[in-house]
Amino acid sequence: MLTPAQQRTLDFIRQYYAREGFAPTLAEITLGLGISSKGSMHKQVQALAEAGAIHLTPGRKRGIELIDEVESQALTIPLLGRIAAGHPIEAIPDQENLNIAEFLLGPGRFALLVQGDSMIDAGILDGDTVIIRRQETADDGDIVVALIDDESATLKRFHRRVGNKLELAPENKSLRPLVFEAHRVRIQGVLVGQLRTY
Repeated sequence: MLTPAQQRTLDFIRQYYAREGFAPTLAEITLGLGISSKGSMHKQVQALAEAGAIHLTPGRKRGIELIDEVESQALTIPLLGRIAAGHPIEAIPDQENLNIAEFLLGPGRFALLVQGDSMIDAGILDGDTVIIRRQETADDGDIVVALIDDESATLKRFHRRVGNKLELAPENKSLRPLVFEAHRVRIQGVLVGQLRTY
């Protein structure tokens, strides 16, 4: 059972971790909670570790790990080898695991449910879930989440064009690319993964 002060500290660590994708330092917790003494905050953090709410890695500036984050990183399934989707290959079983959390999670990542068929030629279908890394820039050819005129967001392939213009290209031969003045488009993130269930 945590004290109210310990619970506030734990809540702050969780919120910081969710927002930034990494743990706060002791100084950031102290400042964030408006505590004047770093020593008393150190005791609070130690108490959270003793209560099993967090794990502390000695010698690291950002050595706080949330126990539920540690547990989520243990979500693995067996990775048994490769399978041919073209010419058959010899099936060689491996003894590795695929860490699902590591594959999908990370700083600044979020998920979106795909609606529509504009990206089907890139293998992104209606009903798929895409994993996006939050960033404000993109390389030519990236699949991005783009906000147009601060109103509507779309998932498209990003291309720079001459004359300070940007092209947001669908991956569907029956649809035409969208071309905008650069100031009308804000990149929200870049595609890093995709999920589909059958």
